[in-house]
Amino acid sequence: MGKGGDQGGDSGEPAAQIRFYTWEEIQKHNLRTDEWLVIERKVYNVTKWAKRHPGGQRVISHCAGEDATDAFQAFHINPTLVQKFLKPLLIGELAPGEPSQDRDKNSQLVEDFRTLRKTAEDMNLFQASPLFFSLYLGHIIAMEVLAWLMVSYFGTGWITTLILACILTTSQAQAGWLQHDFGHLSVFKKSSWNHIVHKFVIGHLKGASANWWNHRHFQHHAKPNIFKKDPDVNMLHIFVLGDTQPVEVRKSGEKHLPVPAPLAPFLHLPLPVLIPCSHTLLIPPCSWLDPPWRASSHPPSQLTVQVMLRNCHDFSWFCRFLESHWFVWVTQMNHIPMEIDSEKHRDWLSSQMAATCNIEQSFFNDWFTGHLNFQIEHHLFPTMPRHNFWKVKPLVKSLCAKYGVQYEEKPLGKAFVDIVG
Repeated sequence: MGKGGDQGGDSGEPAAQIRFYTWEEIQKHNLRTDEWLVIERKVYNVTKWAKRHPGGQRVISHCAGEDATDAFQAFHINPTLVQKFLKPLLIGELAPGEPSQDRDKNSQLVEDFRTLRKTAEDMNLFQASPLFFSLYLGHIIAMEVLAWLMVSYFGTGWITTLILACILTTSQAQAGWLQHDFGHLSVFKKSSWNHIVHKFVIGHLKGASANWWNHRHFQHHAKPNIFKKDPDVNMLHIFVLGDTQPVEVRKSGEKHLPVPAPLAPFLHLPLPVLIPCSHTLLIPPCSWLDPPWRASSHPPSQLTVQVMLRNCHDFSWFCRFLESHWFVWVTQMNHIPMEIDSEKHRDWLSSQMAATCNIEQSFFNDWFTGHLNFQIEHHLFPTMPRHNFWKVKPLVKSLCAKYGVQYEEKPLGKAFVDIVG
């Protein structure tokens, strides 16, 4: 079957040698060495292509043997261009009698969600505002300049140092939210421009690897809170998460470092963030551009401030310490309190809703969280510019109400408390 499909793909006329497959057969091809995907009823053999996938091999492997239509649309800002790469991989289609969705998923819910996405596109909600992102970058630069001016005029006293730490921690945290925008291709219309600016922001302003971030973060978005697929919840060497993982670990007889529940939020991600980010360059996959970006890390103003301050190394680590907790509490308040379990092969909407929740909207919450208080909308539409989340929110809530899917939203303080709980 695969041979016939490959010949059709190479000739540019796959329909001439079309083959039909059942879901039962497709679901057997879900191994790293044998991966098939279904996108809009077309069946693709991506086994060899997976290693060259720009988003990483694992993220595409996590969808093997499934209908990946919604994931495909969610991650690509120009599906027509990507179809060029898919064409040679086409091996057939779903048999006429087969449903479009696998594993008895609610086909009407799936169709209604895709209609919702089309409505959002018609409303131009995937179009970024240059003014918004220009002002956002401007306020980060303004904080860096302010820090430099403070050192110049007020010296390096303890009060000045503490204020500087708060300012530079804030600028770094906001730069972290900004790199997240470019990483999700939600600013520019062309993927290449997003990738270039992303490498600059995360490499120069944050000192981390763009490729390393992409390959981990896209897995999280594809399969949020799914054991062995979402790297954010694969923390067995530190602590266990959810209701089922502790039971499974106990049954397996494995021993893991016991961490008291109140300490879990402090250890979940701050440790990797506190470790100098250059260490991420030793963890594949990385690109040859990562070391140059890393070498140029830290804005000139921050570097100047650190040189002028006494114990500049301690000051840098103190800023990292503050920023790491800001980052962890914001990113985990939307996921850790939600369902964390093994793969259940839900449709895109249901899987994202089970793993995410929102935080109430306010000007401060939007700014403080980098609009991750709209985590539901962000996970459903990762390439949508964040300033449009509030516009699509009513449509998402309406669709969830129609099908009885829980749409959870809470105050910021309660979200932090729920992490510990």
